[in-house]
Amino acid sequence: MNIESLREAWAQIIAHKWLGALLVIFLYLILAKIVDLIFVKGLKRLASLTKITFDDAILRFLHWPVVLNVALLGLAHATYILNLGSRFEFIVQNLIKTIICLIWTVTAFRFVRWLTKRKGYFAERFGHLGADVLVLLKNIAYVIIFVTASFIILSIWNVNITPLLASAGIVGVAVALAARETLANFFGGISLFLDRTYKVGDYIILDSGERGEVIDVGIRSTRIRTRDDIIITIPNSIMANSKIINESAPEPRFRLRVPVGVAYGSDLEKVEKVLLELVKAAPHVEKFPEPRVRYRNFGDSSINLELLCWVDDPRHKGPAMHHLIKRIHERFSEEGITIPFPQRDVHLYPAENISDKGNN
Repeated sequence: MNIESLREAWAQIIAHKWLGALLVIFLYLILAKIVDLIFVKGLKRLASLTKITFDDAILRFLHWPVVLNVALLGLAHATYILNLGSRFEFIVQNLIKTIICLIWTVTAFRFVRWLTKRKGYFAERFGHLGADVLVLLKNIAYVIIFVTASFIILSIWNVNITPLLASAGIVGVAVALAARETLANFFGGISLFLDRTYKVGDYIILDSGERGEVIDVGIRSTRIRTRDDIIITIPNSIMANSKIINESAPEPRFRLRVPVGVAYGSDLEKVEKVLLELVKAAPHVEKFPEPRVRYRNFGDSSINLELLCWVDDPRHKGPAMHHLIKRIHERFSEEGITIPFPQRDVHLYPAENISDKGNN
């Protein structure tokens, strides 16, 4: 059988519209099966050879939508061959396009749900804000997919969407003006999430001087607990534009500076040895970096130095300082090391001596 005979056979089949339409549908079903085999035997096997799982998920989401699209295109082609009238063809063709749009809409919903199902992971890494932002982004994605699919379907059925777009724009402007502060806090929370300025459990110092532990980071505000067990709530729009000192980053340990003064004439080597011995036994003090002593200056009545050490967490700053001051005072008393304090000598003279001096 040569090419000419194939052409004649195809022309005869096409001449019978219903037979040609059935043949077209059958050929498209065969093509859909070939596409199915390409996904199963080819692409998925190649994806299984990689270490990442993202490509496997992409193929899993694309597999059946692509196969169904090929089959539906065959139905649309068959409708075109039947030529049953413009009205019937318009309805069937648009119905097929609508079904294709709905298939991809459902696929997009499933893909977004798969991307955002790791709420626990984001909550563990970024705190409450991470989980909130993930849920919020999922809802925004759902709305965008739904609105886009709705506009596409309306366009398929030749519905004028210009008034809808104009109304949506007006409503959007009105909502933005009415919720200006809320939007500012929302975008402030997003910027804090992206910059990872702090997370739940960190100790931070605000530019206004408050210091405390971050106990919650939400979409609208951040809450910190001070050392007085007072909860301070700050809008995220303010936090995003403030100077923040994070004592827990990049490492959770915190450097402690203990100022000490010893009398002139003290054995400085002994002073240094005593301080290093007692600080190594102090609770919450890190072994590395090693504690050290640094002499700073000659004061009016003492040689001033600093004991430098690192505590394992900023929340232990107060207890560690409390313990060290007590132990330094005890050990210095035991070792005979004097901690000087300002003194003033007062000289008393007899009254007659004062008058004599005045006459002179």
